[in-house]
Amino acid sequence: MKNAFRRLSLRLRLGLSAAVAVTLAVSAVAIASWLVTEQQLIDQLDSNLKNVQASPGYVQELLSLCGTELPAPEQGNETPTPYVVQVVTSDGTVCVAPGNRKLEVRSTDIAVARGLLRSATHETVSEDGRKMRVSTTRPNTSPRFSEGYAVSIAQSLTVVEKPLKNLALWLSGFAGLGVVGAATAGVAVSRGGLKPVEHLTRAAEHIAHTQDLTVRIPVEGTDEIARLSRSFNDMTEALALSRESQQQLIADAGHELRTPLTSLRANIQLLARSFRSGRKLPEKALEDLLNSVESQTGELAVLIADLQELSRFDVKHDEATRRVVPLHEVARRAMERVRPRGSEVRFTSSLEEWYVLADAAALERAVVNLLDNAVKFSPPGAVVNLQLSNGRLVVRDQGPGIAADELPHVFDRFWRSPTSRSLPGSGLGLAIVAKAVQEAGGTVTLRAAAAQGTEAVVQIPGAPTPPGEVGLETW
Repeated sequence: MKNAFRRLSLRLRLGLSAAVAVTLAVSAVAIASWLVTEQQLIDQLDSNLKNVQASPGYVQELLSLCGTELPAPEQGNETPTPYVVQVVTSDGTVCVAPGNRKLEVRSTDIAVARGLLRSATHETVSEDGRKMRVSTTRPNTSPRFSEGYAVSIAQSLTVVEKPLKNLALWLSGFAGLGVVGAATAGVAVSRGGLKPVEHLTRAAEHIAHTQDLTVRIPVEGTDEIARLSRSFNDMTEALALSRESQQQLIADAGHELRTPLTSLRANIQLLARSFRSGRKLPEKALEDLLNSVESQTGELAVLIADLQELSRFDVKHDEATRRVVPLHEVARRAMERVRPRGSEVRFTSSLEEWYVLADAAALERAVVNLLDNAVKFSPPGAVVNLQLSNGRLVVRDQGPGIAADELPHVFDRFWRSPTSRSLPGSGLGLAIVAKAVQEAGGTVTLRAAAAQGTEAVVQIPGAPTPPGEVGLETW
């Protein structure tokens, strides 16, 4: 049953759930209403029976049938109808008019006749099979006349059962209409409420079949469905940007790889023809050719390493993988690594302590790239300065600088300024710097230096003391 319900559509399940909920609620209200009405009708019947008094003359007549003689009654009227009246004496004798059937006498009725109880009420079945409601009280006459007996006045429960049956029919009819209406309304409401979900499903199916990430769902309101639609649109937009970035990376990588591979292939073919023909190349030409092959393979290795580094940054890492890193130590190690490659320039540094939450290897690679760029564009004898103060890392060179219209593109992948295309490099160094700094929660910018050259400014949030003293939550 449970599995069969789950196989139904969500719209139908919501409609059935609404119908079941309304059925339970209406049933509970109907049953409670019926029970309350029943109790009120019985209470009203009991009140009516207590208010009805048989005439003293009629009671004396009934007692005479039991062989009991009493003084003349104070007043004589006929007994009220449609009630059944019988007299119960203190010894349990029952006196009824000739032709009438006796009602069951209980101990509470005899207790009323003996004066032990003021009144008693109960239900019984008459000898002719009718359900009766019986109220036994002492007559409202002089004590002398009312001593030793009680009067039981009964009425058929038909006056209660008939309205209750009619009420049950009405309640059943209204309950049925309510259940059908609730089921219909539930299906209609679920159809309208789930329409955005249906649009979302169709969009997801369309994307799955066509790989079209330009699909967007109209968003209306601020409810949960609207939030889901908005999140879906954000997800498809992010996927589209990711795909575009991947395609751009592949295209750019293919373009950058084409030049060294073409040159490398031409050089290897020249060497192969020389070997097959037996004609040796001149020593100088052979040496230049081998140097070119070595240089081109080196460029390919650097380019592949840079691409791997960028792909690593494209994968989102958990915050728990980052560690507290002393940025001043990272900068010092980076300078020591670059120093042998910049033998024609002079390095100066001023590094204050600063601790950040980052990937130490990625951060060191970023600083190395900045220093490599400074060395590459600085003339012989120039000074490359590395400064860290209050979490602000500045790499300053004395090169020709970067044109203002080129600054917005310096962190793009594979972008190289026209003046630097003849220099070695893949155009990925600053892109790797930007990714590493962003992963650490910081920012990096390039700007013209005050006097000459270019400044690379890296700002990463952190603290001047280790986390054991200040705690990570203050960063």
